[in-house]
Amino acid sequence: MRLNRNSRAPRRAAVALAAVGALAAGATAGAGPAAAAPQAGPVPAAGCSAAYRIEQKLSSGTTWRMCWRYESKAGLVLENVSYQPPGEPRPIKVLARAGLAQIHVPYDDGNIEYDDLTSYAFGEGLMDLAPGECPGGTIKTVRIPGAGEPERPDVKGLCTTTRARGHAYRMQGDSASKVYQAQGKDLLVYTANQVGWYEYITEWRFQDDGTITTSVGATGSLSPFDYDAGDGRGWPIGKGAKGYATSHSHNVFWRFDFGLDGSTRGRIEQYDYKVSPPARGQEAPTNKTTRTRITKELAGDARNMRWWRVVSAAGKNKDGHPRSYELVPGPSATYPGRSFTRHDVYFTQYAACERYASNNLGNCGAGHGKSVDKWVDGQTLTHPVVWANVGFHHVARDEDQQPMPVHWQGLSLVPRDVTAMNPLTPADLRDHNGQPREGG
Repeated sequence: MRLNRNSRAPRRAAVALAAVGALAAGATAGAGPAAAAPQAGPVPAAGCSAAYRIEQKLSSGTTWRMCWRYESKAGLVLENVSYQPPGEPRPIKVLARAGLAQIHVPYDDGNIEYDDLTSYAFGEGLMDLAPGECPGGTIKTVRIPGAGEPERPDVKGLCTTTRARGHAYRMQGDSASKVYQAQGKDLLVYTANQVGWYEYITEWRFQDDGTITTSVGATGSLSPFDYDAGDGRGWPIGKGAKGYATSHSHNVFWRFDFGLDGSTRGRIEQYDYKVSPPARGQEAPTNKTTRTRITKELAGDARNMRWWRVVSAAGKNKDGHPRSYELVPGPSATYPGRSFTRHDVYFTQYAACERYASNNLGNCGAGHGKSVDKWVDGQTLTHPVVWANVGFHHVARDEDQQPMPVHWQGLSLVPRDVTAMNPLTPADLRDHNGQPREGG
């Protein structure tokens, strides 16, 4: 049940319904450097006003730049994300736009399911962050568009900070005369949004080696209304065999509109591997690689050793290799109950109205379909959009009370041939491009 101690969720739901009518009438809901309605065609201009700009040079010399905006449904949206590691003369454009596309929450007893972004105005639940929640960083003030609580339209709710992540690399040559090691540093950008009894931390982590990791962490409280000791679909919380908290799923979707090297006309490639037993006279099994170029819209499923990458149509690294980013999903529990949650990734042709993976509010016209699975209809991919689905089946435990520890789900976008070498390579190893030298 979407109620919480402040009884805010029902009011947000009413505002969400009102917003649907406003969108149908041509109104927009957004805040930030550009108009709320997505722009078709090329990557938006890189500039945004200082209030909506994030630029961070990390101690390793890598600089990340981006613009942020805030929407009443999707919450935090990042645009014009670029990455400039040491040795690169100019920023490398990576993403035109990226953000959450849905948090779908079905309960195991079949009595209820939620679309937290589009039915419960996820963005309007932005919470104020205390200084201790953004250690060493800056908390930006966010204007919530179309806020259901007009007394709090501005929230100190966006943290940008840096954080050490441990070893970036370590290498000791055969001679043991020198150890090369570096400690990695990340830029973190995050918000906390309350929906019912849950609070979601939406985190973006930008590493100094070019990796982007996005995660949603669920915390807050288990809903006190979702307990049933008799249906066998929960876990006992409290003394004895009482108070069974109903199990449920969190299916989180992200939408990525890539803009590698300033162009949205990238291509999608899928890689699969087949391992065969050793042939006569061979010492080990063989492993054959198959590369498939995805030219039409696709609903894809993760399999052992399968992966995808988005390849730049406009730029190459200093070795002459096309730049790309690889999709690396985190652990996921695929939920088979709805057609739009049965696949791990979707590649669709760009359409401005296709904004949310389910219960889509964009005005796409009659018969277009309201979920991402309906948009995979054979179009040629000239401007591919990537939708990633990462699921978590939440079977509550005693330790989930009170408050609930954060459980995370997400994925990474990992650079593949974006630079010709490790972007953090020390100066005296920069001529070691290609086959490693003996004695290291």
